[in-house]
Amino acid sequence: MITYLIQDEELVKGYLQGDEECLRLLIKRYQRKLFSYILFMVKDRALAEDIFQDTFYKVISTLKGGKYHEEGKFYPWVVRISRNLVIDHFRKIKKMTVVTDSDGNDLLGKIKIAERNREDEITEQENHYMLKKLINSLPPEQKEVLILRHYADLSFKEIADLTHVSINTSLGRMRYALINMRKMIMKYNLSV
Repeated sequence: MITYLIQDEELVKGYLQGDEECLRLLIKRYQRKLFSYILFMVKDRALAEDIFQDTFYKVISTLKGGKYHEEGKFYPWVVRISRNLVIDHFRKIKKMTVVTDSDGNDLLGKIKIAERNREDEITEQENHYMLKKLINSLPPEQKEVLILRHYADLSFKEIADLTHVSINTSLGRMRYALINMRKMIMKYNLSV
């Protein structure tokens, strides 16, 4: 069986019919993107792992409770659950989310370099650090759209639905985020 050809809805249906392997495949399919998104938001690996587990606990209880009706939109639904859990966490500690540098997964580590030396690694770490600082300095709405688009891999329609704004507002926030980042790069003469 070629699992990447199986649609999310088929896996959900299979899970609801008692096939636990279908849930394992769904989790495996989105684990890396979802965990990266959560980690980027909370900046703490242990907390991100807890929220990731809580997310799938809610997914399982919603599915088993027969309350899932997001046909064709499984991943955006899961991201919405994790986003709400992140928001709940920060509400509990009465703290605003601020994106800063962390010791979590290297989100730029997906770039493969044929021959890496120490100088390349240092340059990549510096670029990664500067990119996070730039993202951190964006207004919260722009930062959120940028993170949801590039790290959670959501479409602008999905972002609009998740944040309760229009698609044009989501696109505008992304546009301004990129404009602001370019200005900061030029202002500080950075090479990111």
